[in-house]
Amino acid sequence: MPKPKSAHPKSSGRLEALLRARAFVMTAETSPPDGATPAAVLARSGCLKGLADAVNVTDGAGAKVHMSALPAAAILAHHGIEPVLQLTVRDRNRLALQGDLIGAAALGIHNILCLHGDDPAHGDQPQAKSVHDIDSRTLMATARRMRDDGQLPSGRAIDPAPRLFIGAADSPQVPKPGWKPSGLLAKLEAGADFIQTQYCFDLGVLRRYLAWLRDHGLLERLYLIAGIGPLASAKSARWMNENLFGVDIPEAIVNRLEKSRDQRAEGRRICVELLQELAEIDGVSGAHMMAPHQEQAIAEAIAESGLLQKRKAA
Repeated sequence: MPKPKSAHPKSSGRLEALLRARAFVMTAETSPPDGATPAAVLARSGCLKGLADAVNVTDGAGAKVHMSALPAAAILAHHGIEPVLQLTVRDRNRLALQGDLIGAAALGIHNILCLHGDDPAHGDQPQAKSVHDIDSRTLMATARRMRDDGQLPSGRAIDPAPRLFIGAADSPQVPKPGWKPSGLLAKLEAGADFIQTQYCFDLGVLRRYLAWLRDHGLLERLYLIAGIGPLASAKSARWMNENLFGVDIPEAIVNRLEKSRDQRAEGRRICVELLQELAEIDGVSGAHMMAPHQEQAIAEAIAESGLLQKRKAA
């Protein structure tokens, strides 16, 4: 597993500490609820405590309104679940985003993932207007300046500075001839410390992608956490293939789901197998597990993989 050269930790978080120790990490994803109470947050994601090393809190996923990501992440942190706060540039201008970065650190949130955000036209209030005052790379660069230099973009000092571990998204692909990882390189140069990828159920594609990143000297500069998840059904898998950009679930997996008597259980078993295989791939620092409203299935997959026990025994 890669270990970027860095003299000092960027944050005080457990996720970064595990990655720096070259442990295979397992992160999960949760969407904030539609209820105005901490209990609603914990009812959905509390099952991940002690299993997932960190839990991403989505920021208006699908361009639909839920509890805002910052308080939901703070609730998790308060209850001993390390969050990764997702921040999209869709809804807030640079002033609001900079305030959120300072506030997140003050609330004990150590990790952020900077994203573009889903198009409101695809949500349930399509009349909403996007902000996009800055792009996600500028948000990464802003977070890095605030952390490393202790300054806002205006030059005004921040004391103490927010100690944040900065993440970006990526989508593994089979590189075409002459392809260069310019997009990923730009994110690293902007300030990304770790990468979480889109779903990658075809590990052959992932291996070829990693080989290209290695050839371009990027693997030693990043922690790559590969996206997978428990599939609910063959129908769900086909929907993902048709509607989610960058997702290609192999037909062999879809057929396996179709032939099983309990497709949800089979989807979890497939996730366990992928987890175990990912842990053996050089260049992969961890797995990021996503499945809307299936936090319990994610927790069960982590437990069934045996990887936590293996890590403790190492």
